[in-house]
Amino acid sequence: MKRTAVINVVGLTDSLIGPRTPCIADFLKNSAWAHITPALPAVTCTAQANYLTGLKPAQHGIVGNGWYNREMDEVQFWKQSNHLVKGRKLWEDLRRVDSKATCAKLFWWYNMYSSANYSITPRPMYPADGRKVFDIYSWPYSIREQIKGDLGEFPFPTFWGPAAGVKTPQGAPDAASRWIAASARWIEEKFQPTLNLVYLPHLDYNLQRLGPNDPAIEADVRQIDAIVDDLIAFFRERSVQVVLLSEYGITAVNTPIHLNRLFRQEGWLTVKEELGRELLDCGASRVFAVADHQVAHIYLNDRRLERAVRDLVSKVRGVETVFSETQLMELGLNHTRAGDLVAVANEDAWFTYYYWNEDAVAPDFARTVDIHRKPGYDPVELFLDPTISRVKLKIAWRLLKKKLGFRMLMDVIPLDASLVKGSHGRRPAKQADWPILITENTAALNKSQLDSAEVYKVLKRTILTP
Repeated sequence: MKRTAVINVVGLTDSLIGPRTPCIADFLKNSAWAHITPALPAVTCTAQANYLTGLKPAQHGIVGNGWYNREMDEVQFWKQSNHLVKGRKLWEDLRRVDSKATCAKLFWWYNMYSSANYSITPRPMYPADGRKVFDIYSWPYSIREQIKGDLGEFPFPTFWGPAAGVKTPQGAPDAASRWIAASARWIEEKFQPTLNLVYLPHLDYNLQRLGPNDPAIEADVRQIDAIVDDLIAFFRERSVQVVLLSEYGITAVNTPIHLNRLFRQEGWLTVKEELGRELLDCGASRVFAVADHQVAHIYLNDRRLERAVRDLVSKVRGVETVFSETQLMELGLNHTRAGDLVAVANEDAWFTYYYWNEDAVAPDFARTVDIHRKPGYDPVELFLDPTISRVKLKIAWRLLKKKLGFRMLMDVIPLDASLVKGSHGRRPAKQADWPILITENTAALNKSQLDSAEVYKVLKRTILTP
């Protein structure tokens, strides 16, 4: 086996590689590479599961970054147990060839309780007093304190939220990706894994916040190129071959779609009032949508409404298509976790989770960074509310209250979906906006286009081919 580092450069596409990325461009020129037909949905959790199992969602079960748990009657996003991912994983297959093969998973998702030898993943602590304490989870446990002692605390606020991808007191724009890259070097120096899976999210932030056509993106592209350059040089010095890949490409958007508001208007969606706020009651709703970027899983608690729902959603501005059961089978998305219908947006549109009609009664978590309570993905968490005067002063006051032990609500996120300028989840029209795979082991790749599930075979050949 040839020791290999797989560097997942989130959002990297053919269209971003050029003079602004001299390192990645040089690596591509001297390697074999292919476009990856995007997973459906083309989102982090599904794409990674396809890559690491060689299966589609119908088999491994990861139908998105989140879904409706029909037994719990709850929408659950960003869960972390690897037991959710069915099928044999890449590193488990390698062990069938050589029992001594080892794997490190660094910030790839579903990173808790997996059979990987070494793992690090973001995991806050939630004491009983209501606080949220930023931290990481590691396996073995000993890694956690050792690596924080050597690298410092993981800059959690720069990993997601309004401090991600911008310069703030919490860190530099690329602070999260630089810490993860440093953790990859740390793991290599300590353990020398056969397979080192490294996740670099830096491009994800401003491509969604500003859109891919904003001139400011050039700075982000140059920053990630420098991080990748350092990693490639480091691994080559240690005779570790490198694969670069991405999960999806981000395209410009200008049309948010509010399916749950539409279902509420039809009388199909149920909302309950708690403490003067409105909460979506999925179990009591006849129809509701779980939004995940440019894909929305539509769940029918009343199957008699299927035709009416499909006809209604198909006519919504910004919706390209609505898949039903037969089509989901053809696409490999027919799993019990998936929606009964799945809507896909036009390339310039995306789905929100919003269900309230008046902002005054939106749930309190809507104005915060809260990826677990929200019944859908919310890229508006990348913004600070422009209507709040001296918003940074408000943040400082909230942080002071937290430090002094008082309860506080960091309600600084806007409720304006029009702010979002980039999204992903569907297959972009231009192949230049698809994810890519680049391997310096040219014998492992013999085609110019890969299905997302075929990435598994290419990675396995890369490791096993001398």
